[in-house]
Amino acid sequence: MARIVFIGAGDVDLMRRVVSDLFLASPLRGRLEIVLHDPDPGRLATAEALARTLDAEAGARAVISACADRRRALDGAAFVVSHVDLGGFEATLRDFEIPHRYGLRQTIGDTIGIGGIFRGLRTIPYFVDLGREMAGLCPEAWLLSCSDPMAMTGWAVLEATGFERFAGVCHAVCDTHAYLADLVGRELDEVSFLTAGLNHQSFVLRFEAAGRSLYPELDAVLAADAELGRHVRMEMYRRFGYFPTQSSEHAAEYVPWFMRHTAETARLGVPMEEHLRRLGQSMHVYEETRRALSAGRPLLVRWQHQEPAAAAILAVLTGQEKEVYVNVRNRGLIGNLPDGCCVEVPATANATGIRPRPVGELPIQLVALNRTFLNVVELTVRAVLDGDRRHVYHAAMLDPNTAATLPLPDIEAMCDELIKAHGDLLPEAIRA
Repeated sequence: MARIVFIGAGDVDLMRRVVSDLFLASPLRGRLEIVLHDPDPGRLATAEALARTLDAEAGARAVISACADRRRALDGAAFVVSHVDLGGFEATLRDFEIPHRYGLRQTIGDTIGIGGIFRGLRTIPYFVDLGREMAGLCPEAWLLSCSDPMAMTGWAVLEATGFERFAGVCHAVCDTHAYLADLVGRELDEVSFLTAGLNHQSFVLRFEAAGRSLYPELDAVLAADAELGRHVRMEMYRRFGYFPTQSSEHAAEYVPWFMRHTAETARLGVPMEEHLRRLGQSMHVYEETRRALSAGRPLLVRWQHQEPAAAAILAVLTGQEKEVYVNVRNRGLIGNLPDGCCVEVPATANATGIRPRPVGELPIQLVALNRTFLNVVELTVRAVLDGDRRHVYHAAMLDPNTAATLPLPDIEAMCDELIKAHGDLLPEAIRA
């Protein structure tokens, strides 16, 4: 029986989708142990009730338990699916409100940018502790992280803990593949893709059918629909030659050319402070789930495309080979990005495990964008692992959107204010 542990199971929307995919796989009927962990007792109880409801609907015959003790939950795990948001809505609100007073605009703020830096400062220590616990309690398990900022937490876990089986999994690549296939009027299984880079800043390097590039067809679609082209990712595609995986509201924050220009954000439809709206929606989903459980309504999710975490687990447990995209340590997987950073590449998942595949070197203009992104990632990781507050300032000063908007004294003052506001959520050495 495979023990699958959900860390942050109180995010019932993600847990529901992953567990639904697992429970609908008939080869795993009667073979799964689902262990749920969340520090919030109310959310943990809701997650357990949801898992039992999904099990009953699917007839999965899984063994289900809720565990408030994280170490006990991890003991003997085969897979750990994590989704955590340290500090929750209140911390994210501070990440937006304080920079807003300085004139710095954000949309999502969870990857790089000021919001991503401070989310990283809160989240990296949690994942380093989790990686160390897994190295001792379940060293053969895979840590499938669905948490942002993925490039930061992955780098930190892989460097600081000795635990190698970290694989960040994200919707962005598979969603982009489906989107591109649809734009050119193709079935997804007709199209061959190769995508690589960093989480939230990867690029579609190959977009083909029957050995022929579909990029000319995409160009024709864009030329015929001017409105379709009014998005950041389309602008990035036109300028850099390869389609980016991340949505426009994300992608706008990772470069210096959009967020500080009101006319550009209006032209390209970039919503301000979008993440706060999404967090409100997530809280609504949680309450809706509780109401659905009370009313006895069906909750099993039947998606056309599996959740990335579920797809990886199913491939390993059933032996039915599948390509998945993962965020893992760069050991020559992308030749012109630094070894040790956390890169997003295709992997083959089957009964032998999850094996990332090398993709060679990225086009020079793409790797230049990735290096700019990695400056912020590496400095945030170093701030935590080295306990050096100065690197918080350095990360912010080198962040493209922040640097394009604010002078150096304001950047430092803003960081000081955020450090004070987050208080105990940040490592002690950063607060000192």
